[in-house]
Amino acid sequence: MDLAYGEIIDDRSPRGIAAAIARLITAGTLAPGDRLPTVRELGAELGVSPATVSQAWQAMGSVGLIVSKGRSGSFVRSAPVPWLTPRVQSMAGHLGDARLDLSRGAPDPLLLPDLTLALSRVSEYAGTFSYQELPVIPPLLKHLQDVWPYDVEAITVVDGALDGLSRSLEQVIRFGDRVIVEDPTFPPFFDLLDQLGAVRIPVPVDAHGLDPAALRQALKLGPAALLLQPRAQNPTGISMSVERGEELARIIAASRQASGLIVIEDDHSAGISASTEISLGRWIPERVLHIRSYSKSHGPDLRIAALGGPEALINQVVARRMLGPGWTSRMVQTILVELLTNSDAMSTVAAARSVYYSRQRMFAEAMRDTGRAVAETDGLNTWVEVDDERHALVQLAASGIRVTGGTPYLSAPGDRQFVRVTVGMLREGHADVAAALATVAPGR
Repeated sequence: MDLAYGEIIDDRSPRGIAAAIARLITAGTLAPGDRLPTVRELGAELGVSPATVSQAWQAMGSVGLIVSKGRSGSFVRSAPVPWLTPRVQSMAGHLGDARLDLSRGAPDPLLLPDLTLALSRVSEYAGTFSYQELPVIPPLLKHLQDVWPYDVEAITVVDGALDGLSRSLEQVIRFGDRVIVEDPTFPPFFDLLDQLGAVRIPVPVDAHGLDPAALRQALKLGPAALLLQPRAQNPTGISMSVERGEELARIIAASRQASGLIVIEDDHSAGISASTEISLGRWIPERVLHIRSYSKSHGPDLRIAALGGPEALINQVVARRMLGPGWTSRMVQTILVELLTNSDAMSTVAAARSVYYSRQRMFAEAMRDTGRAVAETDGLNTWVEVDDERHALVQLAASGIRVTGGTPYLSAPGDRQFVRVTVGMLREGHADVAAALATVAPGR
């Protein structure tokens, strides 16, 4: 398509060029698959250097608007990654260079414990001699029982928090069942529920957790389950207070319409959360399946989490897994036991928790200094309101900062728009990132 870019683009900085092209894509003027001019061609037309255009192209590529095909040129992106759902694709963004990537929601690799000693212990459980052995090795089971946030009937291990959530949902809900979800929440939750044919009931969260009044109304619809992130809620970073947890448990226990409801809790940031450990299982243990993940504290590639709850439900999960993966590798379980009990590894995780806490505090203070206050949150992520999500992503990318758009985390589009910022990866430059975010905030 031949466009008069020189007439369309007024601001000829990298940010201005990227924003103008993004508007053309959003409006449909540039369609998926359309070829863009080369950096030299556009640079000559705008009277700027090819390097300036290249920076704009990199910014748009980093947020998934365009894709470079080498000598063939740059094109408006059309093909999604086939093995990711649309929500996860949008959440994950696109690979590429970024001066500062705050989009991944992953822990800082520099803060994870050293695996060397733990790996040396793997041979202890390197040989499983029976397919019917206990799914959890005794040392790990003993540790989990000692640290569980309430007196639980049974515990097993699964291959990460999402595996635990998926296994739990398979046992608790049937096609057409209603399920309460936090709004906003982690996008794969939506995808799992869609796969199972469940009907989502969104309930908003506030500074202390799930909104009690909205929960009371949602329970009148007779839901089968409630998905809850008690600490470092993704994407908001909110942690539920003990008082709020007790109030929610009381509301659930009193609901006649939801007498069979099961609460599935995803404590994905257990090891690095600075907030008080909290579970509704403290008050209604017969209704709670609690997941404790070790990905954020000990490493995502361990792929291990613990799942605890009523014995009957846990036995159903274990029995179903025996028809698939069978069990979580006992070698991986051995590595985790060593990391959970070794003094050096324990100190590393405790230090990481302190560092993440400090990074969240410094970021919140830097945002307040710009006049754009945000809540002091927990764990890795923070939820920041912006004037326009797409504009914010492009403008931040043009500054070398990658964040995640808020749309995939919301049950439905609303009047307010947000981005998720993985503050846990912000080792320095809090004031610079806050200043960049302030330029795309409402009322700037």
